[in-house]
Amino acid sequence: MSDLANDPSYFSWYELLTTDMAAATKFYCDVVGWSALPSSTSRVPYTLFKAGHSDSAGLLELPPEGLKIGARPRWMGYVGVSDVHAAADGIKRLGGAVYVSPTDANIGRISVVSDSDGALFALIGQPQVAVQQPADSGKLGRFGWNELFATDLQKQSRFYRELFAWQRNDTEDRFANAYLTFSAGGQVVAGALKNSDPSPPFWLFYINVEDIDAAVERVNAAGGRAGYNDSELPSGMRIAYCSDPQGAPFALQGLRSHEPQIGWTTEWEGFSSRGQLVAPKKK
Repeated sequence: MSDLANDPSYFSWYELLTTDMAAATKFYCDVVGWSALPSSTSRVPYTLFKAGHSDSAGLLELPPEGLKIGARPRWMGYVGVSDVHAAADGIKRLGGAVYVSPTDANIGRISVVSDSDGALFALIGQPQVAVQQPADSGKLGRFGWNELFATDLQKQSRFYRELFAWQRNDTEDRFANAYLTFSAGGQVVAGALKNSDPSPPFWLFYINVEDIDAAVERVNAAGGRAGYNDSELPSGMRIAYCSDPQGAPFALQGLRSHEPQIGWTTEWEGFSSRGQLVAPKKK
């Protein structure tokens, strides 16, 4: 039984680590409609992205020591736990790695870690920011989905189930080896996809927008890249895979207003997510 079995253990905070805070601030405010609130401390330049009156995410510079070892701009998702030290110990015990030992930061007690196959994520306890609740995942400007692109779906899913006591929800039989979702506290909190791409495993985070077509146009106009997944979610929403001008990958999800005219293609196993596996449209 996991030491964290009684924790909700869902993604509750998100941060962008970037090489150009000013450019990233403008990009996401233009694309998502966030406002930016400077929240620097004496030690850490920091910006809060806000969706309306709610804190949605944080923004900070990628540390120089990270750049030296080859780190690139990325979004980081934080899983909320009651005891960051116990969670970090559990990660090491299960074959993961701890890159930043539990420490007190401006947003709470944190630790930067990876799973047993190297997918990075972070832990947060005693938060000093208004973290996202599961009920917020359907709101505009908030993060609506968390998805692991796994190199070893079975091994990595076992890691998260043993660490956080997440429950595995299998998809229909024909997709059982390609996609699954995780539940915590009775709510679906994340998905995992078997990634055929040879790149290292990673977590991708989806931001809710009202009009996916308009948002994709804004991404491209602002110097990022965006392309549609050729499938529709049961809710009628569409997904776009994106990267910002500094190279950080993220995704958008929202309703469509017209047929796409532009885009770049990635297979991503040909599937979209949000708790259900959806086959691509037939050509």
